[in-house]
Amino acid sequence: MLEQSAAGVTVRRSVLPSGLRVITERIPGVRSASVGLWVQVGSRDERADVAGAAHYLEHLLFKGTARRSAAVIAEEIDAVGGELNAFTAKEHTCYYAHVLDEDLPLAVDLVCDVVFEALCEPRDFETERGVVLEEIAMRDDDPEDLLHDAFLDALMGDHPLGRPVLGTEKSIGDMSRDALYGFYRRRYTLPRMVLAVAGNIDHNHVMRLARKQIGDRLARTGTPVAPRAGRARIASSRKLVLHSDDTEQAHLMLGVKALDRHDERRFALNVLNAALGGGMSSRLFQEVRERRGLAYQVYSSVGSYADTGTWSVYAGCQPDRLGDVAGVIRDVLSVVAAEGLSDAEVARGKGQLRGGLVLGLEDTSSRMSRIGKGELNYGDYLSVEQTLERIEAVTADDVAALAAELLRRPVAAAVVGPYAHADDLPPQVHEVIS
Repeated sequence: MLEQSAAGVTVRRSVLPSGLRVITERIPGVRSASVGLWVQVGSRDERADVAGAAHYLEHLLFKGTARRSAAVIAEEIDAVGGELNAFTAKEHTCYYAHVLDEDLPLAVDLVCDVVFEALCEPRDFETERGVVLEEIAMRDDDPEDLLHDAFLDALMGDHPLGRPVLGTEKSIGDMSRDALYGFYRRRYTLPRMVLAVAGNIDHNHVMRLARKQIGDRLARTGTPVAPRAGRARIASSRKLVLHSDDTEQAHLMLGVKALDRHDERRFALNVLNAALGGGMSSRLFQEVRERRGLAYQVYSSVGSYADTGTWSVYAGCQPDRLGDVAGVIRDVLSVVAAEGLSDAEVARGKGQLRGGLVLGLEDTSSRMSRIGKGELNYGDYLSVEQTLERIEAVTADDVAALAAELLRRPVAAAVVGPYAHADDLPPQVHEVIS
């Protein structure tokens, strides 16, 4: 038992001899259940020649199993009004279902069937190759998505974290079915997995369902794979990446390497991020949009990985305003690096985080995601109350010290817009990364 609240919410965790971890959160009073099978395999686990394999595999597993065709999988989840889907990130992949509580057995069955019993037929492999290539083309047509991948390229360089989760047209076009199937069989093992379930459920019932659906695999012995840790070896970055595109707006993202997710200062970083670019009262929003009207959208964000992290600012503006926008962002960050934030800004940042955390946990899918990622990434459970206490403990001095360190680090930037060459970019953009 990890937690039991006065409201009857209970969080429980079991580790099976096979290495599979099962974590559940019982939430009385709701009528839904969310199931997630989290696999500690993502795009950073790929060699360059099979970039995009984890995402490609995520697509392929839904194409049919020994018991179900792709059509039957879709029909069964639609018949109960549920959702069955998956996503791939840099460090993990998650297969999930959201259903009425009475349909929990079907949800566990479907998720486990897809993950463990996929056939990966050659004809389906070729079909999904076309689908993934279409997704890459769709990414390339979305300037903000393209910009995000370009920024990580600028910041991380040739490190696997700097590569797109989707892979490239070449890597997907060249990938063989045998290479992808081998990736599947080597990587998708129980010690790398967490089964997370949240909603109107019972932990013992979930355990019975897991034993039934995963079957003989649970007879194997294994030790859960430890959460990722260490220090990423990232060579000098390219600093500036330009994607020339005939867009109506110029899209800019700039930022620095930040904290890994194990760093105890991550709570201070989240407060700093919220106060700098997390809402309409944030320093960047007020300076760039409200006072000067230079951009419609401007915000900052945090990316956290096992051994490094990112902090970045995004802005979209008219191409002839890009220089002014870059200059204002540079000035704001310089002031905050030197002076920190006011007590009022820190208080608002903490309030924004508190509200966002609690309001974001109003549905069982969010609850499932929280406990699943927590187990996979930390091997530990931090309750909502404990998290709120850590946020509240952040001081203005903590934020100022972190700002002084991070905002003076070397800056990388990416631009998507109507510029033929980097030399055509306004000088303020080059000054930001100099």
